[in-house]
Amino acid sequence: MYGDPPGLSTDFETGNAVNGTAKSSDLPCYDAAAIMPAGTQSDPSNTDSLTARRALAVASLRRCGRLAVALSGGVDSAVLLALAVETVGASAVVAVTGRSDAVTPRELEDAGKVAAALGVRHHVVATREMDRPEYRANAGDRCFHCRTELFELLGEFARNERIPAIAYGAILDDLGDHRPGMEAARRHGIVAPLLEAGISKTDVRALARSFGLHVSEKPANPCLASRIPTGTEVTPERLSQVARAETALWDLGFRELRVRHHGEIARLELGDLESARLDSSAFRSLVVEAVRAAGFRFVVVDLEGYRPSGNRDADAPPLLYSIEPIRDTGQ
Repeated sequence: MYGDPPGLSTDFETGNAVNGTAKSSDLPCYDAAAIMPAGTQSDPSNTDSLTARRALAVASLRRCGRLAVALSGGVDSAVLLALAVETVGASAVVAVTGRSDAVTPRELEDAGKVAAALGVRHHVVATREMDRPEYRANAGDRCFHCRTELFELLGEFARNERIPAIAYGAILDDLGDHRPGMEAARRHGIVAPLLEAGISKTDVRALARSFGLHVSEKPANPCLASRIPTGTEVTPERLSQVARAETALWDLGFRELRVRHHGEIARLELGDLESARLDSSAFRSLVVEAVRAAGFRFVVVDLEGYRPSGNRDADAPPLLYSIEPIRDTGQ
């Protein structure tokens, strides 16, 4: 157990708890840790196969009974929702998705498709993380404030619906990254059945295929604010620029990409197969035109390619090249 989850309440007639003050024993889901400390995982004797890990997640969900699932539009939360429906039934599960300037319409569409395919009621809630100065400041803990906003609204929704538990799709792979949002989940008593069971991204994709989910091979796509460098203020205008640029590139056929916002410069991270498409000067011109139309002045490609969160050694210089057409400068 990772400590008693603060922020739980016992407003329900059943005594079950969501978002207030309670001991972990008040919430059936807390027979296992909501968040496992980095470097740990479930008992290896119980997790030596995907079947066993799946069974652990199912057992955790069964203890929850009725629950709300934070559905993002990605594969992790989609699998969590599918397992919840299989375990407790569609009528006992509600999918909840946050909508804001940092979430693309495509993510909302994918979340809706998953919920509809599983026969689950889907509730979309407008989040207002932009009203939080700490979120806009983007000082390295942005995700904590964003998730706090979402989980507070989920808690309010759960209380109104008399739902005793909230779950989200954290997985084992998340433990190796900088994830302030996981601390927000812990503080609000949000459970993570996939993480408890030691389920990895490889496991998730295999489970998604077994459920026939259309997002089974979908690349990770964190919120648009992740494209803005730490220390640069998050604004609706910057989020809109990134959204428009990525949508335009998607329309050109790119699938594994990020548009990183550096003021007048759009830094494109592309998958290995994607970057090969830039060999054509005519196609490069289309890319430049599309990204400039989103409000950027310069378009560069990062030679390190696509990588989650744009991770690189902080002391290493960026490896960039321009894909803009060469002008006749006389030099």
